[in-house]
Amino acid sequence: MEHTYRLVISCPDRVGIVAKVSNFLSTYNGWITEASHHSDTQTGWFFMRHEIKASSIPFGLDQFRAAFEPIAREFDMRWQVTDSAQPKRVILMCSKESHCVADLLHRWHSKELNAEVVSVISNHEDLRRMVEWHHIPYHHVPVNKESREQAFAEISELIDSYQADVVVLARYMQILPPDVCERYEGKIINIHHSFLPSFAGARPYHQAYSRGVKLIGATCHYVTQDLDQGPIIEQDVIRINHSDSIEDMVRLGKDVEKNVLSRGLRSHIEDRVITYENKTVVFD
Repeated sequence: MEHTYRLVISCPDRVGIVAKVSNFLSTYNGWITEASHHSDTQTGWFFMRHEIKASSIPFGLDQFRAAFEPIAREFDMRWQVTDSAQPKRVILMCSKESHCVADLLHRWHSKELNAEVVSVISNHEDLRRMVEWHHIPYHHVPVNKESREQAFAEISELIDSYQADVVVLARYMQILPPDVCERYEGKIINIHHSFLPSFAGARPYHQAYSRGVKLIGATCHYVTQDLDQGPIIEQDVIRINHSDSIEDMVRLGKDVEKNVLSRGLRSHIEDRVITYENKTVVFD
């Protein structure tokens, strides 16, 4: 498949944005293969994502950025342009639960995800053999009360050394310290095993069981300093009933978790997610 440039924009809404961008692209014979727009009337913000055939543009990304910058300044845009031929570098973080990591590694191995999984970091050794079967480096970084600060300093060094574009908490059962959340804002994705904002925090299936809910779900969101409160990327649910035990809910929930996480990660690595305030626009 021919690679594309992905132009992603958010800015104050006003007349002429689409026309200006379209005119810019047509000036250089840019061939748009996908176009998405959204106007938020509550906040007065406009969101846009265009995919353009890279071969139709007579220059590379650096020249594209330089040529587009005057338009970005004129409309006060927050924007980026990326090349689909440069896959995002992904680090997976996990603890003992294997279903999310195994699912993402399978999707990566079968080339369903246009990304490069560069390493896995875990606070346990349990999943090492599975990860190393895929010839991916596995880093065991124990976390306990005495070494917590040192452990997350080491994790930050690993993230930087691998030049990771995104970190995926694939059932990593540790709360990240505020400085790590701030340092990698918008680059850490988490899967929470409940349909947020219901049942945030620990043991959500137990919370759901005690409330007798009829739907359980999972939420993929960006990590912020506020636990399980970050911008939501993807969610889904599955129906249960009074006869389902906590163990049944955990079993059923795992399928939802891995599907929601893979869809959320796919949206992120394809530059389909735009965050604003504490919400997201996700262009399918």
